[in-house]
Amino acid sequence: MRIVSLLPSATEIAYALGLGDDVVGVTHECDWPPEAAAARVVSTSTLPPAPTPAEVDRLVSASIRGGEPIYRLDHSAIRELQPDLVLTQDLCAVCAVPAGHVTQALSLLGSPAEVVSLDPGSLGEVLDCLVQVGRVTGTLPRAQAVVDGLNARLAAVVSAVAGLPRPRTFGLEWSDPPFNAGHWVPEMIELAGGESVLSSPGIPSVRVTWEQIAEADPEVVVFMPCGYGLEDAAREAEGLLARPELARVTSLFAVDASAHFSRPGPRLVDGVEILAAALHPEVFHTEGRHLIRVQRA
Repeated sequence: MRIVSLLPSATEIAYALGLGDDVVGVTHECDWPPEAAAARVVSTSTLPPAPTPAEVDRLVSASIRGGEPIYRLDHSAIRELQPDLVLTQDLCAVCAVPAGHVTQALSLLGSPAEVVSLDPGSLGEVLDCLVQVGRVTGTLPRAQAVVDGLNARLAAVVSAVAGLPRPRTFGLEWSDPPFNAGHWVPEMIELAGGESVLSSPGIPSVRVTWEQIAEADPEVVVFMPCGYGLEDAAREAEGLLARPELARVTSLFAVDASAHFSRPGPRLVDGVEILAAALHPEVFHTEGRHLIRVQRA
């Protein structure tokens, strides 16, 4: 089977199911596992580089308002690759090429490839996506085994933090303007032993105000800017502590959003474990350096 993945999380799912050798096309953002870089890039961003979060938001918002695509498909590459299966999504226009656009492009190319849209809104639905991909690729037993292992890890976190105080925790997905972290992130916070504030499970992220954040009175803020790695998130987070609206926050953590929070793939379970280690280090630990606690000067 020849698979083109137009979504970094779908690429991760395919590799988790042992389908790495079948993945022939990926996006420019597919960086995990590292072997995915060997596949041909068939989708790239149409947006120019931007120096600040505010400028990134302006460019993305203007593109969406104008009906302009944020991603460009390489039709020639897809024609040459002749995929049997294309994995994409309709969940977020900012994250990848929508399934409808892909179907239209394949029709114009005369490609018979099957298009599967992965559109989870919760952690459970993310795990269901592994089963969905397993079903269409003939790897269902492997998919179910992977899901069982991920569920066992989640159960271990829930057991470790059971009965402990639940700090009021806010997931901050963008800083300028501020956005809350939606979809599966509030659920991840709850599983990790926190009380999610200013967001609800299964609801997409939305723009909020700094005043709303102050009124929510979080004890812990987890900064998870979409598309950022750990070090970049930590550098930007240093400026957040100067905001008066966060004066009562006792802990600010920066995390690798691309790896463990933004992408609806298997590594969200790593994200739950990282949150548990941040909120309850006395009972839960993670291997390696997956978060940075940002200190006031």
